[in-house]
Amino acid sequence: MRWISNVRLPLASRCSHGADRRWRLAVDGEGWITTVEPIDSGSQAAGDDWGGDWLSPAGVDLQINGGLGLAFPELSAADLPRLLELLERLWRDGVEAICPTLVTCGVAPLRQALAVLEQARQQHRPGRCQLLGAHLEGPFLNPSRRGAHPEQHLAAASLEGLIERIGGFEDQIDLVTLAPELEGAGAVIEALRQRGIVVSLGHSAASEADANAAFEAGVTMLTHSFNAMAGLHHRAPGPLAAAALRGDIALGLIADGVHVAPTMALLLQRLAPEQVVLVSDALAPYGLGEGRHRWDARVLLVEDGSCRLEDGTLAGVTLPLLEGVRRLTSWGAPPERAIAAATVLPRRVLGDQRDPAAMLLHSPLGEALRWRRQADGVLNWRRAAEPETAGAAA
Repeated sequence: MRWISNVRLPLASRCSHGADRRWRLAVDGEGWITTVEPIDSGSQAAGDDWGGDWLSPAGVDLQINGGLGLAFPELSAADLPRLLELLERLWRDGVEAICPTLVTCGVAPLRQALAVLEQARQQHRPGRCQLLGAHLEGPFLNPSRRGAHPEQHLAAASLEGLIERIGGFEDQIDLVTLAPELEGAGAVIEALRQRGIVVSLGHSAASEADANAAFEAGVTMLTHSFNAMAGLHHRAPGPLAAAALRGDIALGLIADGVHVAPTMALLLQRLAPEQVVLVSDALAPYGLGEGRHRWDARVLLVEDGSCRLEDGTLAGVTLPLLEGVRRLTSWGAPPERAIAAATVLPRRVLGDQRDPAAMLLHSPLGEALRWRRQADGVLNWRRAAEPETAGAAA
């Protein structure tokens, strides 16, 4: 049995132990964590001293649209080998699981993509990121807030339109983004909640009142907060203010510094530290170089990790999920909060209500992430069982 002491855990709630509580772990001979227990302040507990480094589960990305040149809505059976390669790339980037995101597209391509994703799910193995249920971002979106979603594939909200798209695939969908103010959206929300699917407000012109009504109806998340929705305004608070005041609505956030200015991202994190959930919103060029790339029939221009259409519309990023943790911390967020936003809180959106200690217990140490803040303030991570010189994020 190996003991590790002086460890900090991500902070996902206003726990009594506070941000600086130290822990120790027992790891058995096969590398599984068998004990996670708090230690008293100043205790000299036996074991390897981690000096206050943080330990967390790996990342979970609720919004990622593709990578290595693949756009999830365009998947065909021929793409399966590259899809598996992408899942291995995501694992190397510290991501344990994703909700593959299918943006607004035609019905036939959507259903084909869902079928290919299920094929890939059946081939999961260690060393590959796990495919959770898909995230359907559209097509029941407000045209005035569609952003980069193709207008020709937007649809009126209806039960018929929902079943046409997901009939037979209900168990393979975890999350749906829609505009709750649309006529017919109420029935769609109710149907999704009855099927255990998380519903998120996004690409929406919802007012504060619209948002509160949606939350009462079962909407539990905002998709990429600030983007494609009203912002925080002193006379028109909008969905963000309504969600933050409720305290139980997850706030998806793209922490690249472009989709949301660092000041506003940090403000949101301080307003709602237990609600901010980091997402990558990565597109097909994730894992490729910068420059010109194809996205359906359109061109994506990638520069400094940001993706834009040729008309300048911001479409997504090519940055890994955990880069958002580093950036949010560099802007002033406490590391234990930023880490939780990419590792613990996404799991809570999908129903895992365990605290971080319970999430780590009875799991392989080698799959967890060890985080250390360097002398220059940069937060780096590596797989917890790897030597210090290997696997660290630069």
